[in-house]
Amino acid sequence: MLKKTNRISLVDQVVSQMENLIENGHWSIGDKVPPEMELMEEFGVSRNTLREAIHALVHAGLLETKQGSGTIVRSSSSLEAAMHRYIEKSDLLETLEVRLALEKEAAQLAAKRRSEEDINKLHASIKQCQDAAERGAMEDFIKADITFHKNMVRAANNKLLQDLYEHMTDPLYSSIRDIMLMDNQFDYNKEIHSELLDAIRHQDIDGATKYVDAYINEFKKRL
Repeated sequence: MLKKTNRISLVDQVVSQMENLIENGHWSIGDKVPPEMELMEEFGVSRNTLREAIHALVHAGLLETKQGSGTIVRSSSSLEAAMHRYIEKSDLLETLEVRLALEKEAAQLAAKRRSEEDINKLHASIKQCQDAAERGAMEDFIKADITFHKNMVRAANNKLLQDLYEHMTDPLYSSIRDIMLMDNQFDYNKEIHSELLDAIRHQDIDGATKYVDAYINEFKKRL
């Protein structure tokens, strides 16, 4: 007969396996997880054990149970779920302050470590921003702008920094959109981020960090 401590340990094992399925992309955000009977057979556990594991993941923010829809994947990792909970309670200024910390460090490291492939990706994202600006397509502009920042973070070659920034995608989108909506009309500079790209290309660490300081502080002034 299993003791309570072993039963809890079994729940933890199921939680860990389900987390891995989510983080490895086997189950994507928005996917509906398989039925109880299928999961019970796959994990070799009882219905109660499985339900405890699912409850733990719902509480952690990775899963969400919807009436009539079953259980779906809500976040791609525990870190993302935790960050979403904190960011939902934060205001735009706090989000900008976190962006400043992450993007400033990313710009500095990217200027040190960038490759030619990184430069090409950054240049491509700027071209997408310019195209969207010319068309007056705000949503496309925001997506291209986020792609630029993500490419800069990847160029920093720091996996932890990249993971942290990746999990800020939703609040990052919201912060950029909120700031842009403060203007009466969408009319962004078609040369956006060109100076930052030049600084990273020429490994100008000071220039890259100053550029990030300047545009984040400009955003703060608009609040």
